[in-house]
Amino acid sequence: EVQLVESGGGSVQAGGSLRLSCTASGFTLNDDEFDMAWYRQAPGNECELVSTLSSDGNTDYVDSVKGRFTISQDNAKNTVYLQLNSLKPEDSAVYYCAADLGPVVPQAKCGSYGMDYWGKGTLVTVSS
Repeated sequence: EVQLVESGGGSVQAGGSLRLSCTASGFTLNDDEFDMAWYRQAPGNECELVSTLSSDGNTDYVDSVKGRFTISQDNAKNTVYLQLNSLKPEDSAVYYCAADLGPVVPQAKCGSYGMDYWGKGTLVTVSS
């Protein structure tokens, strides 16, 4: 059974940093051809695709986080990370990790639809 468990969320002031983790079980990041992604959803907003990491190592980011967020993986820990730097209040949201054997879906319902597997999310709150 595939499971994704996020951690690392919290409350920080604007300009601060957090590192989100997504630990996978039931598949191996390095061996299986899953594309990984981080999405986020703030109250009243639609689910937004933030960053992707393809099975062949390519990364991509939504324009609003380019230069501030970095996606990476640690194969030994079977974990995908999202480093959040220079945080802004508008980055406040629940962040979800997702995995899919097919291409990442840009439009999804966070936590439930569009990708094969979802974590339960981790809350990031950035105060001004």
